[in-house]
Amino acid sequence: MTATARRRVVFTALYFSEGAPIGFLWWALPTRLRAAGVEVSEITTLLGILVLPWAFKFLGAPFVDVVRTPRWPLRAWIAACQLLMGACLIPTLLLDWRTDFAAIAALLLLHAVAAAAQDVAVDAYALAVVEPAHRGAINAWMQAGMLTGRAIFGGGALLLDARIGPQATLVMLIAAIWGSLGVLAWLGDAEPERTATVAARRREVMAAVVEVLRRRQTWMVLGFAAIGGAGFEAVGLLVGPYLLDRGFSQEQIGAFLFLPTVAAMIAGAGAAGLLADRIDRRYAAGGSLVAMAATIVALAGAGAAPGWVILALLVLMYFLIGAMTTASYTLFMDLTDPRLGATQLSAAMSATNLCESWSAFAVGRLTQSLGYGPAFTWMAVASLLALPLLAGLPKPARSG
Repeated sequence: MTATARRRVVFTALYFSEGAPIGFLWWALPTRLRAAGVEVSEITTLLGILVLPWAFKFLGAPFVDVVRTPRWPLRAWIAACQLLMGACLIPTLLLDWRTDFAAIAALLLLHAVAAAAQDVAVDAYALAVVEPAHRGAINAWMQAGMLTGRAIFGGGALLLDARIGPQATLVMLIAAIWGSLGVLAWLGDAEPERTATVAARRREVMAAVVEVLRRRQTWMVLGFAAIGGAGFEAVGLLVGPYLLDRGFSQEQIGAFLFLPTVAAMIAGAGAAGLLADRIDRRYAAGGSLVAMAATIVALAGAGAAPGWVILALLVLMYFLIGAMTTASYTLFMDLTDPRLGATQLSAAMSATNLCESWSAFAVGRLTQSLGYGPAFTWMAVASLLALPLLAGLPKPARSG
């Protein structure tokens, strides 16, 4: 197996293990709660809290950069986080999701902390071992892995609930998280040599942090990441409740989230991955953002349209989610200082998670007072505020 093919396998598997729990929490859980009669504002508040570890993972990222030695490389970080992620889910098999909800929520929060730390290490590992010319393509493979995990444990979980029960689904989820450990050990690339001692790494990282914080482009990247995805994050978080309130059944929603949406995102990621390795990555990210906002506005205005029109617009939106995510993440990698592979890249990723968190709170309250259509429109408009920040970034040296 060639080095390129090996890396595709490794990062697809790692991102599958990242996407699986996110699909369960973000896609299956909201639909279940809405079907049980929980208000949209309460659902979005819960999701907004669970996403906070991802939003603030940059606070712990310098620790990953510092404690990154020949004896404890990034692969050790990844393995430790995955073990903790699965361990946090095991007790939920013995608890009742209604009467023991507080305990389960605490376990899910700890699981989210471990998952966010895993994200930091995986992204830094990708930056360390993937050549710049292949970053667009490898991001497409990573997105494909993540989206497949989301599909199986998001929409797929809704379909499987009636057949195998929620506990069996959780057992499958734990197996999915731990399954990538073997792939990482078998196929993982060795990282480039780093400064050996923790003290030396601390001095190196702190000096690099000060330097990066002085750069104007650092703050523009963070601003773009925190705003650009507001529209699709808002619609994505409420797609289950929205379709349920439009008259679709839980089984229909599960089938839609299981295959059409994920296939569309994988196709969008693949198209953007190829494009981002050939043109200026700012254009790839900005073009997909504008198309995304236009699609969401069209969806917002299609309240009385037939169901197939709604689903077609959502499929287009999910295609653009895959495209924008891949193009943006590739751009973030290009603008990251290699000395801060965990810290700087995770800061940009944290900003995208912060976008998801504030979008959840905002769209929940807008929907409660204005309805789905106006809420989606305002969130799409908010996304467009990121365009001037994108235009102000320097052309990445590795763009086409």
